[in-house]
Amino acid sequence: CAIAVDVDVNAVGPVRCVAKLEQLKAARATVLGRTIAVEIAHYVALIRLNRPEALNALNAQLLTELADAMKAADKNDKVRCIVLTGSEKAFAAGADIGEMSGKSFVEMFESDYFTPETDTICNVRKPVIAAVAGYALGGGCELAMMCDFIIAADNAKFGQPEINLGVVAGIGGTQRLTRFVGKSKAMDMHLTGRFMDAEEAERSGLVSRVVPAKKLIEEAMTAAQKIAGKSAIATKVVKEAVNRSYETTLREGILFERRVFHALFSTEDQKEGMSAFLEKREAQFRDR
Repeated sequence: CAIAVDVDVNAVGPVRCVAKLEQLKAARATVLGRTIAVEIAHYVALIRLNRPEALNALNAQLLTELADAMKAADKNDKVRCIVLTGSEKAFAAGADIGEMSGKSFVEMFESDYFTPETDTICNVRKPVIAAVAGYALGGGCELAMMCDFIIAADNAKFGQPEINLGVVAGIGGTQRLTRFVGKSKAMDMHLTGRFMDAEEAERSGLVSRVVPAKKLIEEAMTAAQKIAGKSAIATKVVKEAVNRSYETTLREGILFERRVFHALFSTEDQKEGMSAFLEKREAQFRDR
């Protein structure tokens, strides 16, 4: 069993499955598998990829369980922010090549390989932080880029080396990496297959910050708990507005931002937030 709910993330010893399906709400039994581990504490869901023997390579089982866990967290009232991580050695070293190498075009096309699971992950409305240590290559780099921002350990290495396999990225690598780091650097990484270290990743805008590997989870959880303390309505609106900037023109994006800014004045949280600021006290948001 790989899921624990409402446990202390600082507790020692192996994580035990103490979750009831009703606590996970929409989750299916497949979430209780062997490829992920989930801990929920202080309104943050910490989801760990857990295929250490394969450096967390993304196979069908892992992607299905991850998508189910992300969907469950998104619907869980005890979760306000999500942290996605792997191990200190690898966030995810790529897709599972052994699983797909023998497939034909028809099999890949008819199954719409990768699409259902990654669409579910991208449709999560709550903020998602990727906490990346070690290798984030191929599908692993693409998975990190699906998150809202990336906090990298100083040992992190990013790459899209699919060219070495005679293929191209298939989970958004050519599109998202180009938007994050620009055409020249994206072309360099995709065509040569070279890796980018954490320092270059931060300098290029791929990650938001770099922290010591031993403090990665602590830093990510601190950021997540800070987000969890904000109005859940506002954090979802922020996520939608920033993501809209990648999908539309500047003029339309600004109009969208202005309209949702106006709309938030219909919420109790806006009244509370501004009153707390003027009264020099901590805001108590109620998501209304």
